[in-house]
Formats: sequence, structure tokens, C-alpha cells
Amino acid sequence: MYKMLAIDIDDTLINDDKEISEGTKKALAQAIAHGVTVTLATGRMYASAKQLAAQLELNVPLISYQGSLIKNLLDGSTLYERAVPTEAARFVFDYCERNGLHLQTYFNDVLYAKEKNEKIEAYAALSKIPYTVYPEFSELADKPSSKLLIIDDPDKLDQVAVELRAEIGHQVHLTKSKPHFLEIMHREGNKGDALRYLATHFGYDMSQVIAIGDSWNDHEMIEAAGLGVAMGNAVDSLKEIADYVTYSNNEDGVKHVVEKFVLQTI
Repeated sequence: MYKMLAIDIDDTLINDDKEISEGTKKALAQAIAHGVTVTLATGRMYASAKQLAAQLELNVPLISYQGSLIKNLLDGSTLYERAVPTEAARFVFDYCERNGLHLQTYFNDVLYAKEKNEKIEAYAALSKIPYTVYPEFSELADKPSSKLLIIDDPDKLDQVAVELRAEIGHQVHLTKSKPHFLEIMHREGNKGDALRYLATHFGYDMSQVIAIGDSWNDHEMIEAAGLGVAMGNAVDSLKEIADYVTYSNNEDGVKHVVEKFVLQTI
């Protein structure tokens, strides 16, 4: 029997209207009533993730920042934290400055940017969180960042990723959460390592865990879970490694997984 369910947020838990459907809310409430631990595993910051968790009335630790931070909803205590190594952060800050790239950093669950522009405004609106403009931006390279995020055109970011991996790939975990989002974390700041930690915290074996996602940044937890599920709208590379492919985020794909594998009503 499955004991734990970890769900990505964007394009997985929420539909294209950025909402959790009533059917999904009901199914997850029933899973919790059956004793299943339901948590979120997202690239979003904790401050953003907990807004969605509140809609589901969750009271468990959440995996945020791609796995760099696990924080408890009940008392705000930190269970697991992996900051970007300072040397690597300094390199990324300098690289982005030299190449005119938009960089965001997250320190103490606050989003920082060097200047106000369309990229930071659109991101803040998507995540429903505020941001702080910090003109002396390079100073933040020495702060323990949960995540660094570069926003640009997908093809450009692919090249940036190649160059960054060549220089600091041994120090960090790089992944794309969306085609135009390149994220840099600690090497253990991924959803797979975080999910294994959280399962151990609750005393669950990974065979008792279900993970659901849609993007390649979900692949570590999809591979780590006993049942790794890709959404119907997931990227093909994730579908190829998943144990099961459910419906899309606009077709209550998460609800289907709960009913089929947890409640076993279909």
C-alpha cells in the first residue's frame, strides 16, 4: 500500500488556469483520510508553495526550491536545507553580469533581483509572491542561496547550461523547470534526494511512495519513487522513464492517480 504522495505544482497539481480542481482537492482529502501523507515537491519557493498547500489543508513538510529546502508547515521549522556553494554562486553571478542575463536569487525565502523588469514581474505574478530589488546585487553571491534562476529564451539557456556545467557542474545541480527557466541548486538540492530524505523522516520505504510530475526537473523523484508518474502533458523524456502516464493537468491527472493507486476505486 502506498503511504506517501509527492506532487509537483505547476502543470501537474494546477491546471492551465493555475487552479487546483475541486475533483483533485476531494481526491487528495480522501487520500489523507486514508492515512496517506500528501506533500508538494516544487521548484517554487516555500512562501509560494505553502499558499497552494493551504488550499489542500496540508499540515506536513513541503519540498521546495527543487529540493533545496524542506520546511514544516506546522511550525516553519527546517528539516532539510542545501544552499548553492558560494564559489559556484559567485561564478554564476559574474557569468550573468558579463553576458547580460537576468538572474534571480533566493535568500531566507525572499526573492531578489538586480532590477525591476518584465521577467521578474511575470515570475512574481506566476508564483504570487513579492520580490525585492537589490541594486548591489553581486553582494548576494556570498549569501546562502536556496536557488539561482536564469530566465531567457529556451535555446539560449540550453547553451548557457552547457557552459555552466563545464565550469561548475561538479558543484551544482542544473535543471530546467520550464523551457525558459534554468535553475541552479546544490548538488543534493533535487527532488529525488529531498523525497528520499522526507520518506525516511516519516519511516516510509521508497516502494511506498508515489511521485507525480511533468517536467525533466521531476525526473529524480520519478526515478526514486516506488511509483513514478508522468502527467499526460509531461515532456516525452519524463514519460519514457515513468512507471505510469496519467491524464493531463487539465483532465484531473492527479485525481486519476489517487483513485487508481491509492483509493483503488477505478
